[in-house]
Amino acid sequence: MSVIYNFKENIKKEELDNVAQNIKMGKVVVFPTETVYGIGADATNKEAVDKIFIAKGRPQDNPLIVHISNIKMLNSIAEDVNDIEKKLIENFWPGPMTIILKSKDILPKNVTAGLKTVGIRMPDNDIALSIIESAGVPIAAPSANVSGRPSGTKLEDVYDELKDKVDIFVDGGSTNIGIESTVLKVEEDNTVRILRPGKISIEDILNLGINAKLDEHIFKDVKEGEKVESPGMKHRHYAPKTKTILLEYNSDDSIMINKVKEYISENTNKKVGIICFEEHENEYQKMGIKCITIAKKNNLMGISKNIFSLLRNIDNLDIDLCIVEGVEKKLIGTAIMNRLIRACEYNIL
Repeated sequence: MSVIYNFKENIKKEELDNVAQNIKMGKVVVFPTETVYGIGADATNKEAVDKIFIAKGRPQDNPLIVHISNIKMLNSIAEDVNDIEKKLIENFWPGPMTIILKSKDILPKNVTAGLKTVGIRMPDNDIALSIIESAGVPIAAPSANVSGRPSGTKLEDVYDELKDKVDIFVDGGSTNIGIESTVLKVEEDNTVRILRPGKISIEDILNLGINAKLDEHIFKDVKEGEKVESPGMKHRHYAPKTKTILLEYNSDDSIMINKVKEYISENTNKKVGIICFEEHENEYQKMGIKCITIAKKNNLMGISKNIFSLLRNIDNLDIDLCIVEGVEKKLIGTAIMNRLIRACEYNIL
């Protein structure tokens, strides 16, 4: 039976020591970060890492992100960090940035999916950092959810689906950002390639005077058999069980609303719900659509924080399909759209 520790108000030393001891013993722990909840184990222990894949039902060709608490730990698992990578680390760690680096042999192949590289990040969350520091080992931790489902941004999101598969849950309340970290790699020409967008945007990197580009797969799928360097690039991701359709963003509200009106008139036999901006709620209610408001149209951080929980909630509604309003592809909006395109399995209105 899984144990739950409540660290919402404060980190209890005795319980923290027990979490750390369990990780050192090869057990699996669910814990919060600033992005989403992670399901973690000792990244240097192959058998412990295997338990993550089993708990999630995760394909073995999907590499894991390794979480660290200090630079000494970074140097123990990665090598040949160049000046651009150091500049990114200095500016964005601790924080929601995962950087792909050359891996040392200390990490087993199930962490790296057989690649010579590994994604590493230092989370900006006191609970996560305390757990890693106390355990004294890097922690491999993908998002805490069954593979393909929306990531968990609070413990209640994922407890039922993981309660028989992990040893300890650490409750830290709702996460601050709500979507996973930015994953990036520095190419040989010192250009930063963003493999998975997150809160740290291409604009943030360009502002440091570093060249940056989005990977070609940000808004399209990866071919079967093609190797990927980052989680979130391949396989079904972030999806509710209910069929979901992405409504393309337009700065003109009336264009978005009319597209929905047109769709509803052509699908009168379907019970439709919509995850929508607060500004559009009244218009959709007039159409008889079940509305789930997320935030105001330009409140990208509010949308980011709530989107995964709302995607999970639509499975509890009595609807045949759900439309999700898209956002502008700027700043964290690029990351939100990356998740929504995959959650909607490329069904776009």
